[in-house]
Amino acid sequence: MRHMGNKLLTKREKEIFELLVRNKSTKEIASTLGISEKTVRNHISNTMQKLGVSGRCNAIIELLKLEVISLK
Repeated sequence: MRHMGNKLLTKREKEIFELLVRNKSTKEIASTLGISEKTVRNHISNTMQKLGVSGRCNAIIELLKLEVISLK
């Protein structure tokens, strides 16, 4: 999985996880990006599926390990 790097996520999925890692709620992310909460949840779900993990926390941990997102 490591070799995929930044190509793993779409631009929107990456934006969502960058907001999630900053402790934003689904509602706040939807509002910030101008999309529905359902769309946010769909992107999160798709990302978890790509990573083969269950739960947002596990997805965040994987994305941090893969250096797709950062805590900065």
